[in-house]
Amino acid sequence: MNRLTLKIGAVALALTAGLFALAPAGLAQDKDWKGFYVGGNVGGAFGSSDPRTSVSDPTLSYYPDLITQGQVTTAGIQHLGPNGVTGGGQIGYDFQHGHFLLGGEFDFGGMSLNSSKAAGATFTGYAFTFTVTQSMKTSWLMTARPRVGYAGKRVLVYGTGGLAATNLNYQEAYVDTAGPGGGATENGGIKKTQTGFAAGGGIEYKMGSHWSLKGEYLYASFGNVKTTSTNLTGISLATFPLAVFTHGANLHANIARAGINFRF
Repeated sequence: MNRLTLKIGAVALALTAGLFALAPAGLAQDKDWKGFYVGGNVGGAFGSSDPRTSVSDPTLSYYPDLITQGQVTTAGIQHLGPNGVTGGGQIGYDFQHGHFLLGGEFDFGGMSLNSSKAAGATFTGYAFTFTVTQSMKTSWLMTARPRVGYAGKRVLVYGTGGLAATNLNYQEAYVDTAGPGGGATENGGIKKTQTGFAAGGGIEYKMGSHWSLKGEYLYASFGNVKTTSTNLTGISLATFPLAVFTHGANLHANIARAGINFRF
């Protein structure tokens, strides 16, 4: 278990403890939280990604020296903050024994994270320039999570954690003015359904026999992706397959959302 996982667990526990503290003391025991529910949610997602691009060309098939390779690698270390809105629907079922609640929830909806950044320089000792542009994008989010909570007559507080998935789309583009014909280009990327985990907590308030409002926080992590490309091409269509570009990126998101549920 790494430090990041420990921090996530600590945040989830602290949030859950704080939500328990908000529950009014002495609420009468009630079975109304038990059973199926469906609902919708809307909120914001605040992402973080650290893309990396490096190049290795040991035979010097394209780059005039190893210094230029190091410059590209340095410019390829970037940080993105893709933020956006999230919203969708959820369905779940809760079991209740006294004040103890155990349930499961599945949700699916949009999560429109989108950010890009470009960095470059002039090659040391040359009059040529280069630029590395990297982007991260998603459009949907799915989670399937058990949840454990304290159920009062009108207030439910809970902690939750489980599977998360999104359509991660990481792209990179390299361009310079040094290749044959006046420049060269390369591109790489990964577009895939990426799984990870989501953990957090929430508080739900019953407005009547069937309807309830909730607020929820989730931390979602989708791990790391990595790929290589050998498609460096000059404007004159000369190719340099021995120049290997390595690309990688990760994605995390803090998600805060409000929702409404109907209980059957």
